[in-house]
Amino acid sequence: MVLIVEIDPRCPAGLFGELLSSWGQVHQYWRAHDQASPPPLDQVRAAIVLGGAMGVGDVDAFPFLLDVKDFLRTALAAQLPFLGICLGGQLLAEALGAAVYSGRRGEHGCNTINLTAAGRRDPLFADLPTPFPTFHWHNDSFDIPAGAIHLASTSTCPGQAFRHGNAWGLQFHPEVDAAIVDDWRRRAGRDAAVVADFVRHSAALRRTGQDLLRRFLTLPFP
Repeated sequence: MVLIVEIDPRCPAGLFGELLSSWGQVHQYWRAHDQASPPPLDQVRAAIVLGGAMGVGDVDAFPFLLDVKDFLRTALAAQLPFLGICLGGQLLAEALGAAVYSGRRGEHGCNTINLTAAGRRDPLFADLPTPFPTFHWHNDSFDIPAGAIHLASTSTCPGQAFRHGNAWGLQFHPEVDAAIVDDWRRRAGRDAAVVADFVRHSAALRRTGQDLLRRFLTLPFP
């Protein structure tokens, strides 16, 4: 079973949820913001941790973040295949000892990402062109953890993707759809042009998300 960890109800699985259902992939949601408990780890073959509007240090306001951090550390110790997206990637970076910055290197909207030489060889990214198109919506950012492999960057935010064992951390959003983008820009008071731009690039953005999710689910993990 693939576990989808939803930290913030405003940051749902979007395209990834749609694809998992259409592919017949058995999956389950752990909505940590509802104070629910995660399923036993021995029932989970891979985990995808989504984003959120809060930061990794906001545990006083969002105490359930401690449960997510405990789950993440347990998953790392068990070498569970793991994909962290935006806040999920920041939490992974923090768990591995890297700095996570509030209000630094922010990006919003469609952009392209460059793979590093290691990224072009990485099993998750090897099928993607470089640069490849994706969508950004973050204010915070992470450094690449010591011992991790730096996979992708932009000029604004060098830490776009890394891998540590079976765990990947992403700063960008391959899972969003137009409805999510529209909700985020309304909440942030942004112009509707960001949605129109997303729709213009939607076919390429969907391919990126689809390719990454399919590759993640079919990797020959030990």
